[in-house]
Amino acid sequence: MTRPTDFHQLIGYDLGEFEVRWTERDAILYALACGAKADDLDLVYERDLRPLPGMFAALGLWAVERCGDLGVYDRKKSLHVTQEVVVHAPVARSAAVRTHGLVKSVTDKGKATIVEIAVSSPVFDASYSIFLPGIGNWGGPPAAAAKAGDIPGLAAVGQYQTSPEQAVLYRLTGDLHPVHVDPAVAKGYGFDRPILHGLCTLGIALRMLGPTFGRHPADLAKATAKLSAPVLPGDLLTLRAAPLTEGFAFDMMANDRPVLKDGFAAFTQ
Repeated sequence: MTRPTDFHQLIGYDLGEFEVRWTERDAILYALACGAKADDLDLVYERDLRPLPGMFAALGLWAVERCGDLGVYDRKKSLHVTQEVVVHAPVARSAAVRTHGLVKSVTDKGKATIVEIAVSSPVFDASYSIFLPGIGNWGGPPAAAAKAGDIPGLAAVGQYQTSPEQAVLYRLTGDLHPVHVDPAVAKGYGFDRPILHGLCTLGIALRMLGPTFGRHPADLAKATAKLSAPVLPGDLLTLRAAPLTEGFAFDMMANDRPVLKDGFAAFTQ
């Protein structure tokens, strides 16, 4: 397939295949990075280990990196703004899985562009919305009008105190972007100091959400959320949620600021 040179050619571009692998050690590290405690034995101990499905969002990032490497846009100026994960089978304690990546769509918002990247496999699907600020009016298909969500009243159901080391721990799950560890890079993005990964914030929320409503977090079947604002390591996070007919709505607040929005999750049990 010819390498794309503009956004028009990027639409529908096949990103190829990649084998993702994880071990029990990787699953435990992911759980710890998302706030699992020593007494969460089936998240942190090999004996009865149940890996968290949120890990799939991290494993699919290869496609986002490969898309950015094509050079159509400056990946250093891109923002990850929405994440979806669909789980097709219980997460194995260790495995090697062939995945396929595709640029699903590229939309022109006038003052920005959104690139939708999809990763599929027999075990999970993951979708990533990448926001490119200041790039638009290139004649691409417009973004669909935002739909007003029928959001129920959300109530605080738990809090999590992030640590100053949260980002440097989470980056070991695979996202090594320097904005999460290097103060100089973070300042170049306009942040006072390195920020926490949006996928870490989402992973924390999903780990907390299941037990709040009597579900095991490893039974997650589907989740989606907007990564609406950065979290600084050390921030106190408040999870708000409400039951729906077939799942749960949720968001996450940091110091009265929404950092996850329009969240939805469903569990198999």
